[in-house]
Amino acid sequence: MSRADDVLSRSPLFEALSEEDTKALRARVTNVEISRGEHLFAEGDAGDKLYVILDGKIKLTRAAPDGRENLLSVHGPGEMFGELSLFDPSPRTASAAAVTDVRLAALAHDDLRYWLTSRPEVSMHMLRALAQRLRRINDVKADLVFTDVPGRVAKALLDLAERFGVPQAEGVQVNHDLTQEELAQLVGASRETVNKALADFVARGWLQLSAKSVLLVDPDRLRKRAR
Repeated sequence: MSRADDVLSRSPLFEALSEEDTKALRARVTNVEISRGEHLFAEGDAGDKLYVILDGKIKLTRAAPDGRENLLSVHGPGEMFGELSLFDPSPRTASAAAVTDVRLAALAHDDLRYWLTSRPEVSMHMLRALAQRLRRINDVKADLVFTDVPGRVAKALLDLAERFGVPQAEGVQVNHDLTQEELAQLVGASRETVNKALADFVARGWLQLSAKSVLLVDPDRLRKRAR
């Protein structure tokens, strides 16, 4: 099995399928490649495809009326996005852009609806994935109200570490590929405030900063700060 096939098989869409069904559905998949900074789709576009990331990272954003960008989430290999318009055929509610060079598997909604209606187990996996995303959105909204900026920064770093972190002797290396501005957008704060929180964590010996990456030296202290 190739690395792309292995990543695809772990997505919520494919993990519930039999081997025969998996092969049949993969035959309908089209591969998409976009370069860092390139947009896959824009807010307001018609939604007709679901995507699974095979390699790289995608960010989902929304634009404010004054033109400012709000970073909603970052997704990496094995994660799925673009499924909302499958269940609610409305224009895209967010824009998707490549944080790094990205390879994607795309499935047309028209092809996918047949599988969801004829295979209840696949529908349940899709609904579980949507429920998990809704829980995460609710957590983010609650954090904006009840958690201070350093706590939100700690929580964001731990979430990125859970999905993109690589254990090393010195700690957990997290190559998140986000700029300081994007990291600030992710936690809903100004860049200056986020930088101040990061500098404090560095001074306490909890982490080490590098360009678009961070080494979590003391994740336990970050967990306590995130509560």
